[in-house]
This record gives sequence, C-alpha cells and structure tokens, in this order.
Amino acid sequence: MPTRTVEISSPDGTADAFAAFPDDGERHPGVLLYVDAIGLRPVIYEMAQKLAGEGYYVLAPNIFYRHGPAPVIDVPDLSTAEARETFFARLMPLLDELTVQRAVRDAGAYLDFLTAQPEVRPGPVGVVGYCMGAVLAVRAAAARPGQVAATACFHPGPLVTDTPDSPHLLAPRLNAELVFGLAEHDDSMPPKAVAELSKALDAASVRYACEVYPDTVHGFTMADTAAFSSSGLQRHWEHLLPFLARTLTTR
Repeated sequence: MPTRTVEISSPDGTADAFAAFPDDGERHPGVLLYVDAIGLRPVIYEMAQKLAGEGYYVLAPNIFYRHGPAPVIDVPDLSTAEARETFFARLMPLLDELTVQRAVRDAGAYLDFLTAQPEVRPGPVGVVGYCMGAVLAVRAAAARPGQVAATACFHPGPLVTDTPDSPHLLAPRLNAELVFGLAEHDDSMPPKAVAELSKALDAASVRYACEVYPDTVHGFTMADTAAFSSSGLQRHWEHLLPFLARTLTTR
C-alpha cells in the first residue's frame, strides 16, 4: 500500500503529514485523521494504513508542525506514571499554543490539501479523531459543514467545557453525521458531559450515535500506551468502518 510523507501549506507555515491510500489507480473517499495528543508516530501510521486498506485516502497531519516536523517530541515508553508525567509536561506548551483559531485555520488547509489529491474522489469527506484529535475533528466539521459528511470521535478530549468556545456549542453548525466511541472510565468525558453533549446535538437535530466501550479508559485505541485495550480497539474498528462505508462510499 502506498504511503508517503507530504507537505501541506497553511497560513502559519508548512505542515508535514502522513498519507496512505489504496494502490489500485482508482479514486477513493478522503479521510482526515486527527492524532491524539502524543502526535504522529508508528501506531498512527499503522491505523492510517489499516483504514486506507478499507478503501480510503487517509491524511494524518502533524498538528504540532509549528514546532517542527514529527516527531516534535520523541515519545518514550509511556507505560509508567513517571514517564507519562515527564512527557506531558513537555507537551503541554504545544497543546496550549494550538488555539481554536489556529486549529480552524489548520483544518481548512488540511481539507483543501486532502480534496485536491488526484487519488481522492470528489465529494464529501470524513474526519476521524482520537483524544484531543476528536475535539479538532468536531471543529473541522463545524468549519466546513458543506464538505464533511462524517465525523468519528474516539475517547475524545473535553467536548463540553464552560468556555464560550466549547466544542458542544458548535452543534448548530454541524451538517455531518457523528459517532462517538467513549471510554467507560474517562475524566475528559464523564457521564454529565456526555449528557450535555447529547442535549446540544439533539437540540440542533444532529444525527449521531454514542457508544460506551466496557472496561476501557481514556486512550484505549492506542497500542503504545498503558491505556490500550485490544477489545476496545477492535470494537472501535467495528464501529468506525461500517459508519464510514455508509456515509462516504455509498454516496
């Protein structure tokens, strides 16, 4: 399966990204894949390739490109609490600098690049996000409602906050259908936040589905972390692939 590192021009510089797509000479639906906070790394490449093997052109950008090409911060073994604390202390300044305004500008650049690729079929695209990438995915769908038809969010970061730019307040601007794969134990999206998100989506008549994956914690899809759940990852594929097939490949 072809893979390549590509460069995306954005208002704030040049973003590197990983692209994977079928090697059949055909055009396929495009999928923008937003990484978790840890960033672009081998486990993300593997997930992108698996998704591409199902018939999609998958683009996974380095969301921290303003600080250099991936890996911006070398990822250590994150199996211990001490290692995770040290790593995320280094990562937090990068997260803080990825403001809502920057994220929305980036989304436009990523989607423009994705839809311009010769291997990508004209028409609606999908956006998939993990952890903080799920927050970015919702913002992208709200920024481009005429372009994004499907948005999938797994163990999302906080989608409900008490700030004026909380992602759940974007519900009236969404045209995509959404699915949420939630961890059973997750401080980022506790039951109260899930209920508030559902209330906002219902009020805006957004098409969506939420599923809680038993015996999982935040980050359950990521095989290189202590949060990994093999059953959770498998359920995620069982949830994601039919969703994309229905919303993208049948159009």
